[in-house]
Amino acid sequence: MIKRLLKTQIIDKLKTGGKIGNKIILLYGARQVGKTVLINSIISELGLKTLSINADQSKYIDVFSSKDFEKMESLVAGYELLFIDEAQKIPDIGINLKILHDSMPKLKIIATGSSSFDLQNKVTEPLTGRAWSYTLFPISYAEIAANKNKFELNEMMENALIFGSYPEIFSLPSLSLKQEYMNNIYEAYLFRDVFELKGMHHLSKIRNLLRLLAFQIGSEVSTNELASILDISKNTVESYIDILEKAFVVFRLGGFSRNLRKEVSKMDKIYFYDLGVRNAAIDNFKPLADRDDAGKLWENFLIVERKKHLAYSRRARSSYFWRVYTGAELDYLEEGDGKLSAYEFKWQKNRKMAPAGFMATYPKAEFKCINKENYLEFIGALERT
Repeated sequence: MIKRLLKTQIIDKLKTGGKIGNKIILLYGARQVGKTVLINSIISELGLKTLSINADQSKYIDVFSSKDFEKMESLVAGYELLFIDEAQKIPDIGINLKILHDSMPKLKIIATGSSSFDLQNKVTEPLTGRAWSYTLFPISYAEIAANKNKFELNEMMENALIFGSYPEIFSLPSLSLKQEYMNNIYEAYLFRDVFELKGMHHLSKIRNLLRLLAFQIGSEVSTNELASILDISKNTVESYIDILEKAFVVFRLGGFSRNLRKEVSKMDKIYFYDLGVRNAAIDNFKPLADRDDAGKLWENFLIVERKKHLAYSRRARSSYFWRVYTGAELDYLEEGDGKLSAYEFKWQKNRKMAPAGFMATYPKAEFKCINKENYLEFIGALERT
């Protein structure tokens, strides 16, 4: 089993709760990324008397949506830890968890949700100051690196770019099984989450939108152009992209600008949380030697792995791309701790210098080209190899 980086963090929070006051643990993440497995391993290690609840069961929904402390107390009395899986399915879960937390401050509580649009909306206001929030992503390369050396990680790279890093993908012995699994994730889980939302009726439109976004990774996305192609309004396109973000399918990267007349900042780039999902969207699981998008896959891989690294290390950074109207561009910028760092991603060749216009405008910025020789440090995996 691959040890998840969040495990130690969450255990530390649960163990220190008695000293600084318990807070509810909220764990977000797409279906099948391993949330339940992670929490069950934490429960096993802690050894606390635990009540585990699946929010699909109506008897639990009735209790935890009741706003009745006596009802909830009758269910959790005698337990040290309460675990609610898929908590977004319970109406008013936020206010009910607040009542339970305030009335039973010694009870440790963990709640998971497979879509941030439901659970986060329900808990943000009532649980202000009462919760620690985490997001679990598909397996990160830093997590894999705990048991692999640099040679082995490089050998695994093609599989990562083609089939992504959902936990189960690592146990499947053949390419055909990996492809079948990713198609199933794409059809049965991601779309089920998206289309459970009220007002979502146009399956073909959002499927086509996701396919268009998959072809455009690494490029700026025009919502006007997408709306025209799909024959829907720009506002509908933007709302669909917002839903796909909250379902942990895609995420945006905005343009960096301090000089609005020269720098492009109005359009975003959109990347996928998992490249297996991206390739399922365009039905292309061909090996790298037989495809023309290896550079795009490499760029998406590095940005999402960096995103995982920053999230798991709890480092606050703002991320962007950079381009000017004359055409000069950089793949990725990061701003934090008073520093601006610029990166160019190269699959085949190295770039030794940043664009002259960028360095002239931001002379104190750092620049680095990330390639197949030095990528492990950038994504937080080097110290683990």
